[in-house]
Amino acid sequence: MRERVGLYPGTFDPVTNGHMDVIGRAARLVDKLVIGVAINTGKGPLFPLEERVELVKAETDKIAAATGTHIEVIPFTGLLVQQAKELGAQMIFRGLRAVTDFDYELQMAGMNHRLDKSIETVFLMATETNQFISSRFVKEVAQLGGDISTFVPKLTLERTLARVARKTPNE
Repeated sequence: MRERVGLYPGTFDPVTNGHMDVIGRAARLVDKLVIGVAINTGKGPLFPLEERVELVKAETDKIAAATGTHIEVIPFTGLLVQQAKELGAQMIFRGLRAVTDFDYELQMAGMNHRLDKSIETVFLMATETNQFISSRFVKEVAQLGGDISTFVPKLTLERTLARVARKTPNE
Protein backbone atom coordinates (compact mmCIF):
# COMPACT_ATOMS: atom_id res chain seq x y z
CA MET A 1 0.00 0.00 0.00
CA ARG A 2 1.25 3.46 -0.91
CA GLU A 3 2.20 5.78 1.95
CA ARG A 4 -0.32 8.61 2.41
CA VAL A 5 1.62 11.88 2.50
CA GLY A 6 0.13 15.29 3.22
CA LEU A 7 1.61 18.77 3.08
CA TYR A 8 0.46 21.58 5.37
CA PRO A 9 1.99 24.89 4.22
CA GLY A 10 2.04 28.21 6.03
CA THR A 11 4.27 30.94 7.38
CA PHE A 12 3.64 29.95 11.03
CA ASP A 13 4.77 33.35 12.30
CA PRO A 14 4.14 32.45 15.06
CA VAL A 15 2.62 28.98 15.14
CA THR A 16 -0.77 29.24 16.88
CA ASN A 17 -3.12 26.85 18.64
CA GLY A 18 -5.20 27.01 15.46
CA HIS A 19 -2.25 25.70 13.46
CA MET A 20 -1.66 23.01 16.08
CA ASP A 21 -5.29 21.93 15.85
CA VAL A 22 -5.04 21.53 12.07
CA ILE A 23 -1.72 19.71 12.39
CA GLY A 24 -3.16 17.28 14.94
CA ARG A 25 -6.22 16.55 12.84
CA ALA A 26 -4.26 16.25 9.58
CA ALA A 27 -1.77 13.89 11.23
CA ARG A 28 -4.60 11.43 11.90
CA LEU A 29 -5.37 11.29 8.17
CA VAL A 30 -1.92 10.51 6.76
CA ASP A 31 1.11 8.32 7.37
CA LYS A 32 3.48 11.24 6.92
CA LEU A 33 2.73 14.93 7.35
CA VAL A 34 5.17 17.49 6.01
CA ILE A 35 4.79 20.98 7.39
CA GLY A 36 6.17 23.47 4.89
CA VAL A 37 7.25 26.71 6.51
CA ALA A 38 7.15 29.39 3.83
CA ILE A 39 9.61 32.25 3.70
CA ASN A 40 7.03 34.89 2.66
CA THR A 41 8.96 38.02 3.64
CA GLY A 42 6.05 40.10 2.34
CA LYS A 43 4.18 39.42 5.58
CA GLY A 44 6.94 41.08 7.66
CA PRO A 45 7.85 38.06 9.78
CA LEU A 46 8.43 38.41 13.50
CA PHE A 47 10.66 35.31 13.50
CA PRO A 48 13.37 34.40 10.99
CA LEU A 49 12.64 31.30 8.89
CA GLU A 50 15.06 29.03 10.78
CA GLU A 51 13.46 29.86 14.12
CA ARG A 52 9.95 29.30 12.77
CA VAL A 53 11.01 25.86 11.51
CA GLU A 54 12.57 25.08 14.91
CA LEU A 55 9.45 26.20 16.80
CA VAL A 56 7.08 24.17 14.63
CA LYS A 57 9.32 21.09 15.06
CA ALA A 58 9.38 21.50 18.82
CA GLU A 59 5.64 22.14 19.10
CA THR A 60 4.69 19.14 16.93
CA ASP A 61 6.76 16.45 18.67
CA LYS A 62 3.86 15.54 20.99
CA ILE A 63 1.44 15.24 18.07
CA ALA A 64 3.80 12.91 16.23
CA ALA A 65 4.15 10.75 19.34
CA ALA A 66 0.41 10.69 20.02
CA THR A 67 -0.65 9.87 16.47
CA GLY A 68 2.25 7.71 15.36
CA THR A 69 2.46 9.86 12.25
CA HIS A 70 5.87 10.86 10.97
CA ILE A 71 5.93 14.67 11.00
CA GLU A 72 8.64 16.49 9.10
CA VAL A 73 9.08 20.28 9.18
CA ILE A 74 10.88 21.92 6.27
CA PRO A 75 11.41 25.44 4.92
CA PHE A 76 10.18 26.02 1.40
CA THR A 77 9.88 28.58 -1.34
CA GLY A 78 8.34 28.39 -4.74
CA LEU A 79 5.20 26.84 -6.11
CA LEU A 80 3.17 24.86 -3.58
CA VAL A 81 2.08 22.19 -6.07
CA GLN A 82 5.68 21.65 -7.15
CA GLN A 83 6.76 21.24 -3.52
CA ALA A 84 3.94 18.75 -2.93
CA LYS A 85 4.96 16.75 -6.00
CA GLU A 86 8.62 16.67 -4.92
CA LEU A 87 7.57 15.38 -1.49
CA GLY A 88 5.26 12.73 -2.93
CA ALA A 89 2.29 14.37 -1.21
CA GLN A 90 -1.16 13.42 -2.45
CA MET A 91 -2.87 16.04 -0.26
CA ILE A 92 -2.44 19.67 0.67
CA PHE A 93 -4.08 20.56 3.98
CA ARG A 94 -5.55 23.98 4.53
CA GLY A 95 -7.28 25.36 7.61
CA LEU A 96 -10.41 27.47 7.25
CA ARG A 97 -11.57 29.96 9.87
CA ALA A 98 -14.20 32.05 8.14
CA VAL A 99 -15.91 32.80 4.86
CA THR A 100 -13.08 35.15 3.89
CA ASP A 101 -10.61 32.26 4.21
CA PHE A 102 -12.86 30.05 2.12
CA ASP A 103 -13.02 32.49 -0.80
CA TYR A 104 -9.22 32.76 -1.03
CA GLU A 105 -8.59 29.07 -0.38
CA LEU A 106 -11.18 27.97 -2.96
CA GLN A 107 -9.39 30.00 -5.63
CA MET A 108 -6.02 28.58 -4.54
CA ALA A 109 -7.38 25.01 -4.56
CA GLY A 110 -8.80 25.53 -8.03
CA MET A 111 -5.49 26.81 -9.36
CA ASN A 112 -3.56 23.99 -7.70
CA HIS A 113 -5.96 21.43 -9.19
CA ARG A 114 -5.42 22.87 -12.66
CA LEU A 115 -1.66 22.63 -12.13
CA ASP A 116 -1.76 19.03 -10.87
CA LYS A 117 -4.97 17.01 -10.77
CA SER A 118 -3.34 14.22 -8.73
CA ILE A 119 -2.98 16.42 -5.62
CA GLU A 120 -6.13 17.03 -3.57
CA THR A 121 -6.73 20.01 -1.32
CA VAL A 122 -8.26 19.00 2.00
CA PHE A 123 -9.96 21.74 4.01
CA LEU A 124 -10.16 21.41 7.78
CA MET A 125 -12.53 23.81 9.50
CA ALA A 126 -11.18 25.55 12.56
CA THR A 127 -12.69 24.37 15.80
CA GLU A 128 -14.87 26.98 17.47
CA THR A 129 -12.19 27.87 20.02
CA ASN A 130 -9.68 28.60 17.23
CA GLN A 131 -11.84 30.35 14.63
CA PHE A 132 -10.64 33.85 15.43
CA ILE A 133 -6.95 33.12 16.00
CA SER A 134 -4.48 34.32 13.38
CA SER A 135 -0.73 34.83 13.57
CA ARG A 136 -1.23 38.45 12.59
CA PHE A 137 -3.57 39.12 15.53
CA VAL A 138 -1.30 37.21 17.93
CA LYS A 139 1.65 39.41 16.92
CA GLU A 140 -0.40 42.60 17.27
CA VAL A 141 -1.76 41.67 20.69
CA ALA A 142 1.72 40.67 21.92
CA GLN A 143 3.30 43.88 20.62
CA LEU A 144 0.62 45.92 22.41
CA GLY A 145 1.22 44.09 25.69
CA GLY A 146 -1.84 41.86 25.65
CA ASP A 147 -2.11 38.29 26.91
CA ILE A 148 -1.56 35.73 24.12
CA SER A 149 -1.21 32.69 26.38
CA THR A 150 -4.47 31.09 25.19
CA PHE A 151 -3.59 31.55 21.51
CA VAL A 152 -0.19 29.86 21.19
CA PRO A 153 1.63 26.81 22.59
CA LYS A 154 3.96 27.28 25.59
CA LEU A 155 7.36 27.43 23.85
CA THR A 156 5.98 29.75 21.18
CA LEU A 157 4.54 31.97 23.91
CA GLU A 158 7.93 32.27 25.59
CA ARG A 159 9.75 32.98 22.33
CA THR A 160 7.14 35.47 21.11
CA LEU A 161 7.20 37.45 24.36
CA ALA A 162 11.01 37.47 24.34
CA ARG A 163 11.12 38.62 20.71
CA VAL A 164 8.57 41.39 21.30
CA ALA A 165 10.41 42.52 24.45
CA ARG A 166 13.64 42.91 22.44
CA LYS A 167 11.75 45.02 19.89
CA THR A 168 13.77 43.58 17.02
CA PRO A 169 11.10 42.10 14.75
CA ASN A 170 13.31 41.24 11.78
CA GLU A 171 16.42 40.08 13.53
